[in-house]
Parts: sequence; structure tokens; C-alpha cells
Amino acid sequence: MNIGVVSKMTGLSSKSIRLYEEKGVITPPYRSDAGYREYSESHIQELNLVARAKSAGFSLAECKEFVQLANDPSRQSSEVKGRAKEKLEEISTRIRQLTEIRDQLTQWVDACPGDGNADCPIIDELTK
Repeated sequence: MNIGVVSKMTGLSSKSIRLYEEKGVITPPYRSDAGYREYSESHIQELNLVARAKSAGFSLAECKEFVQLANDPSRQSSEVKGRAKEKLEEISTRIRQLTEIRDQLTQWVDACPGDGNADCPIIDELTK
């Protein structure tokens, strides 16, 4: 399959597919005598894995690790679960931090009259 077909099948842009190859995230495709990339079904699986892992918040480096694990018949599910658990903890921490930020902003917005006067509790809080 050529890159255009693979792009349609995976929903990834040709540019993203080339980047994943360049960064070693996916297995390099076979090159024809003319230098064209030839992708296989295993590339489709790898690219789908990368796309789904990225949408779950994993970095490209982490996606590369998942591709390596997917291609390793001696992998242990505990390795995969451990990585997913770490990401879950990281996301939970970020959610707590964002919740704190939202709560602070809500307090500031509620405290500010938002009228035509120069006095602004938000500016007062930010300049403390």
C-alpha cells in the first residue's frame, strides 16, 4: 500500500506517517526500487496504535515503546499495564491541578464587578 492509501485507512496525514517513520516510532516500510514506501497491514496496526495512544495522552516516545511492546511476542501485560497506570496517574494529577486553577479563576471572576471602574480584584490578586 502506498502512503495515500495508508493515510485514508488510518486517518493520519501523510506528513504524520512520515514523521513517525523518521522518529523511529513505527517499523520502517519497505522501499521499492524507485524509492517509494510500501506499507503492510502491520504498519496499519502500528499507526492505529500510535494514533489511539496519542489521543489517550501518550507522547511519541511512549507511543514508540507501545509499538515495540506490541511487536514483542515475549512482552508481559504487566509492562503495558504499568505504563498505562503511570499515564493515568499523570493525567489525574493534571486534572487536580486544572481543577485548582479553575476554582481560583472562578473566585476571581465572582469577586470582580466587571463594571466601568478601574478597581479590579483580579488585578489586585495578581499583583500581590
